[in-house]
Amino acid sequence: MSKVAVIAHAGKTFGGGLLELRRELERQGIVDPFWSEVPKSKAAPREVKRALDDGAELIFVWGGDGTVQRCIDVIAKSDTALAIVPAGTANLLATNLEIPQDIEQAVAIGLHGDRRKLDVGRFNGERFGVMAGAGFDASMIQQADGGLKDRFGRVAYVWTGSKSLRAKPFKAKIAIDGTSWYSGEASCILVGNVGRLFGNLEVFENARPDDGRLEIGVVNAEGVADWVRTLARTAVGHADRSPLVRATSAKKIKVELDRKVLYEVDGGDRVKVKSFTIKVDPKAVTICVPKQA
Repeated sequence: MSKVAVIAHAGKTFGGGLLELRRELERQGIVDPFWSEVPKSKAAPREVKRALDDGAELIFVWGGDGTVQRCIDVIAKSDTALAIVPAGTANLLATNLEIPQDIEQAVAIGLHGDRRKLDVGRFNGERFGVMAGAGFDASMIQQADGGLKDRFGRVAYVWTGSKSLRAKPFKAKIAIDGTSWYSGEASCILVGNVGRLFGNLEVFENARPDDGRLEIGVVNAEGVADWVRTLARTAVGHADRSPLVRATSAKKIKVELDRKVLYEVDGGDRVKVKSFTIKVDPKAVTICVPKQA
């Protein structure tokens, strides 16, 4: 039996909560795991390091995409596997990997499921598993974070997103794998490691988290009418066919902007940047996934 650790965001809950998680682990023979509850996702890395120092071979992460991302940033390149117990608002990585929001099933997947080596992206050195972006999406996430998201969940993103639609575009120069690819106005630059992002929409149809590449999309939408057209195409799986969207895949993305713009990784807003580099780390993290038939 692997040495097991649990890193839990104490502010997230579903089902019978952390008490049910502890009982389910005990039922599966895990009676004394390394156990740490953190008040915020940004406190998780310190506890992951402690778990690794304690010899953890399998770490269960209880939380949303932000908590999972903070743990991936530490655990990547190690031999320790990560098991997701999706207790967040969106749970995008778990959804893309078909890990259900069910404590018993999530524990079973962690202990008895397959282990899959996945790529991660690195935004200015910080690793992420789902997506990173600058512009509209980061602004929407920043405004939703905190009390609004805690109270209203996904509805908070709809509300703050509607308020961000009129944001003024910025000018961007983007190089893909060392070659100039885009120069012009943009309202959102989105990089994905998986396909399904906002509201379970298939934003990147060809994305695979183990192909050694990241998908990038640039949206040049200004105002409500442009965004409605773009989102309508996205909803039917044809975002890349919009005249306001340009998309490709890459191993390395270098971006220069004409002004500082807020960015986000895996649904967590960060700071404003005027330039950034995103790279892929192929097969850098081991994630527990459902057994394949």
